[in-house]
Amino acid sequence: ASAAIRRYVELGNALNATALDAIGRRYVCLLNSTELQAIHPPSLRLVSVNPSACSQETKNLLYQKAKEAFSDQHHLPAYYELILPYLGGAPAADLKTLSRDDVNMNISTFVTLRKDSLMNLTPREVQGLLGLNLPELAQWQSRAPVRDWIQLQKQSELDQLHIGLTGGTQEGYINIVTPKFPAMSSAPLGTVATSFHLLPALLLSVLMMSILS
Repeated sequence: ASAAIRRYVELGNALNATALDAIGRRYVCLLNSTELQAIHPPSLRLVSVNPSACSQETKNLLYQKAKEAFSDQHHLPAYYELILPYLGGAPAADLKTLSRDDVNMNISTFVTLRKDSLMNLTPREVQGLLGLNLPELAQWQSRAPVRDWIQLQKQSELDQLHIGLTGGTQEGYINIVTPKFPAMSSAPLGTVATSFHLLPALLLSVLMMSILS
């Protein structure tokens, strides 16, 4: 199937609605980046392509094609339903815009969004996306990617959602990554202990010399 698609494109044929219908959902994930770029955006108005099982790169490229295909309907209520199959490739900026449109996104769609996009959403923006489905977020708080998103948020902002989410950052605390120190010197423990014991005296001497000078 992949070889047939490649040969079809090499012969100069466009990936229009007829071609996409023949490829279908079964083989859409076989398209490489060059073939995806060859898709004629308006054809997505006629054929529904579901890239949910594809690689992230494929999802990203198909989202951009779909966004272009439906750009003239961006401000219409129907836009969300049209772009929905492709949201797995949406950047954070586009999700933030959708959060202002009362789309009532299903939790099953939310957890399959691009992870880097999801991590950039604020609690208020997530509330805007999920709308009536917001309470279902609590059922996912111990599972990725919701768990990872919660850990990046302030607990005070999570509390404002009133759905019982826990695990956010407390006020006045920051997450610190513990550095990995190199192994201790092979010097005898007695030598190391003596060095640490003499350290305060050495520092005091340096301080006194600095004052006297």
